[in-house]
Amino acid sequence: MSGILIAGIIIAILIALVLLTFIAKFFSLWIQALFSKANVSIFQLIGMRLRKVPLQTIVEARILSCKAGIPVSTNLLETHYMSGGKVLRVIQALIAANKANIELNFKDATAIDLAGRNVLEAVQMSVNPKVIETPRVSAVALDGIQLHAITRITVRASIKKLVGGAGEETVVARVGEGIVSSIGSAKSHKQVLENPNMISKKVLDSGLDAGTAFEILSIDIADVDVGQNIGAILETDRAEADKKIAQAKAEERRAMAFAAEQEMKANVMEMRAKLVEAEAQIPMAMASALKDGKLGVMDYYNLKNIEADTQMRRELGVSSETSPDSED
Repeated sequence: MSGILIAGIIIAILIALVLLTFIAKFFSLWIQALFSKANVSIFQLIGMRLRKVPLQTIVEARILSCKAGIPVSTNLLETHYMSGGKVLRVIQALIAANKANIELNFKDATAIDLAGRNVLEAVQMSVNPKVIETPRVSAVALDGIQLHAITRITVRASIKKLVGGAGEETVVARVGEGIVSSIGSAKSHKQVLENPNMISKKVLDSGLDAGTAFEILSIDIADVDVGQNIGAILETDRAEADKKIAQAKAEERRAMAFAAEQEMKANVMEMRAKLVEAEAQIPMAMASALKDGKLGVMDYYNLKNIEADTQMRRELGVSSETSPDSED
């Protein structure tokens, strides 16, 4: 019995310690809120405990808001926490906006926070503008010379456009597009090198911050470098392409001429074959004419004499063209 009694006493002591710790925590937070004039009751603390809401976070946020003169009820703080928001960050943003005379209420601040944006950083950016450096942007002027430009964009967060407004990537992309357009419309790259501000002025006047969560204050050209002569490269490539086209067309014409020549040779060979065939039939025709009495013997000898004379004249003509006297 004594062992059971000792065990019961130990369990009772442990339970009492836990209850005392629990009550001490509640009492400490209640006292802290009471002396800070934040008015958080014991029942509210018990309710938050049952809803598994961190008491310390809610009480600190409540005290912070009351001390700053912009009290927020514990119910609103609990609701924002259970919605997945950052309670202390929202309260800090409200205090920073109030000190900087920036219009921002709890509803808008929680909407910005739940949208995934850092509302405190946005308020700080509204007070202290941020400088964004763009990557190197390449563009070609009308004279064909390529230029590389790096710009620095000074932006200020617009609280009213944070929900639904585009981010920094959109601003950088729009500025890069404006730089390409400005350099591309310049008659000479020398104009851009002499007056880089013409780029920033033209880009700034384009209203690139429309639909974004920022307000562009200034666009400054940090660096401009001369790149390649793109115009000359394009002309060279075009000339090389034209040369290859001309070579292809010439090759096509040569092939067609060769085919026509081969066709002509084939026709000549065919005509020669027909001529040989016809000549082979002449003796047979003459024999038949002699047999039938259509050709006399004298006619035959006269024809042979004519062939002999023709052969002799042909040989004499060839010998006269190849003799040394004719060369002289």
